[in-house]
Amino acid sequence: MLIAALAALNAGLHRTVVRWDMTGDKRHTLSAETREVLRRAAGETDITVYLEGEMNPGFRKLRGATYDLLQEMNAVHRHIRVHAPADEDTEREHKALEQSGFGPIIVHERAHDGQTVQTRTWPYAKVQLKGRSTIVPLLQQHRGLSGEENLNLSTEGLEYAFAEALNTLCKDKVERVAFLEGHGELPAENVYDWSAALSRHFQVDRGVLGTDAHILDGYRAVLIADPQLPFSETDKYILDQYVMRGGRVMWLLNGVQFSGDMLSDNGVTPAVALDLRLTDLLFRHGVRINAAIVQDLQCLMVPVDVSRDPQNPQYQPIPWTYAPLLLPSDESPVTHNIMPVSATFASCLDFVGGDDGLKKQVLLCTSTASCLTATPAELDLSDLSAEKEMFRRSYLPVAASMEGEFTSLYAHRSVPEGVENAGETRQKSVRTKQIIAAAGSIARNEWQQGQPLPAGYDRYSKTQFGNRDFLLNAVLWLTDDHGLLKLKQKTVALRLLNDKRAHEDRTKIQAVSIAAPLLLLLLTGVCTMTIRKKRYT
Repeated sequence: MLIAALAALNAGLHRTVVRWDMTGDKRHTLSAETREVLRRAAGETDITVYLEGEMNPGFRKLRGATYDLLQEMNAVHRHIRVHAPADEDTEREHKALEQSGFGPIIVHERAHDGQTVQTRTWPYAKVQLKGRSTIVPLLQQHRGLSGEENLNLSTEGLEYAFAEALNTLCKDKVERVAFLEGHGELPAENVYDWSAALSRHFQVDRGVLGTDAHILDGYRAVLIADPQLPFSETDKYILDQYVMRGGRVMWLLNGVQFSGDMLSDNGVTPAVALDLRLTDLLFRHGVRINAAIVQDLQCLMVPVDVSRDPQNPQYQPIPWTYAPLLLPSDESPVTHNIMPVSATFASCLDFVGGDDGLKKQVLLCTSTASCLTATPAELDLSDLSAEKEMFRRSYLPVAASMEGEFTSLYAHRSVPEGVENAGETRQKSVRTKQIIAAAGSIARNEWQQGQPLPAGYDRYSKTQFGNRDFLLNAVLWLTDDHGLLKLKQKTVALRLLNDKRAHEDRTKIQAVSIAAPLLLLLLTGVCTMTIRKKRYT
């Protein structure tokens, strides 16, 4: 009987996985959001990790963290198969990755003998579930950060990357988002980069509102990118009631209007307030865009000819204060760990409404050396002077998120004439979200030689700013009902060795590492023998 009980206990314990996470940052503990995704991801899941072969210690650490995370996920899901590509399939798989836009990462390192070593690494994983697949980039690259810092950020983002991929694959249907048209919004070619990033997660449509009050009901989010023409009462009613029914809206609106053609031809243009007739709607929803232009000493640099001889131009980078580099907030998952966001002729916004029960959070703001130019004003490209005495304002908010139950603008108004299929006007919304940015230029991407440039790419400095990450994260946050985006705020402490000292003291460290355990063992043996001798003599 006892033997049978012990056998049953042994069989039960053999199938039970018990883990204790002793790390201070809980890096080996899956979040509740990830566990919920794994619970919903029913079925066999096949994950191919391409981060294999010879690589430096940093990438080996990333690979180890990847396999550790997948092992933790498998302990919950029990149906995850993890493997590397077979040797005979490696080249074919790599070509398929390149054709999908996921090329190798070239790593340049300097060996101790001074020679430069170049290796090709494939930091990707392919997740397959329910007959569908997606590629998960394992490496995050931020310009200006060291390789160790980028690898640490990549380790922090692993859980979100795999959880988001599984969440996308286990959905029964692809969710839809819509770019609004009809008010002079940015055309499709100027939001191509944003649309391409969204297309990995959503079906992306474009269209005008029309007159049907329920035309937006099939969309998870509506994106309004830099409109230039006023909104009618019909448009405002449709958008207002869409929010009341739980719709999510991302507003990218300018507070100031000017002529781009006059600015490029003459270098001077008048700037006046841009009246989109949305002030009352946005005010009722808790925010106001100011009709002023932000200037900031933390800004893009533009090349200016400083030579007096037109035959021998000499270009020198000069700060262009009308193109601020906006600081992202680490308090929100939308902007956590992204690069500064570039904008041109941005405005600022204010929160209004007092204690209206909404959770409002600043996402992007100016630096500690900024100022506001009120309208009407004159913009002059030749005025590149930056008198520091002017720039006394700090942290002017340019983008913000709002979450909660919004009050309808039409709570005590009649339905505008021309609206069809209106039904009963809702006065209070269900819990929902909105994001507003007082800079339409954030979403704009340029074209070069027939190819679209990424949003936020500066051709002069060849720097990629955080516009694309901000835009994608914003829509993912708007459409996220499970709190997955909070996983982006997971942090792993970066503990680096002093490479120079470790190389110089290599012999000493090796000697201590070998001798110390032996001396400790010898000391323990001597103490044990002495105690035994005293006790038994």
